Amino acid sequence: MRALVQRVARARVSVADETVAQIGAGLLVLLGVTHGDERECADRLAAKVTALRVFADADGRMNEPLGDREVLCVSQFTLYADTSRGTRPSFVDAAEPEQARVLYERFCDALGAARGRFGANMQIELLADGPVTVMLEVGGRPAG
Repeated sequence: MRALVQRVARARVSVADETVAQIGAGLLVLLGVTHGDERECADRLAAKVTALRVFADADGRMNEPLGDREVLCVSQFTLYADTSRGTRPSFVDAAEPEQARVLYERFCDALGAARGRFGANMQIELLADGPVTVMLEVGGRPAG
């Protein structure tokens, strides 16, 4: 399971010009699931996101975890894109939608995250809060 985590001042996800979720200060998480991922992967990754120290402390150092800030999570199978054989991505390492949806929902529930619409063509707007983008990975390995 992979997550691209972006610290944001605010973020919003829309589907067909309808806002389906939005947050203020916190984290935007793009979440990808692969074949070998299980429930424990979602739990471990959610715990890692919660504990990730990317917010400024009283001294201005990135030393504070998520705390009471918000999370917006968007499913993102393209995090498992493979371009090793050219420039057209292959997505064979991404989990099937049925498996990915269950783990996406579990991950979001563990974080109390606002969420995009699984499987939809979403538009994501964000105002990044500094140059803080982190890739996290736990658990299963891509097939093949």
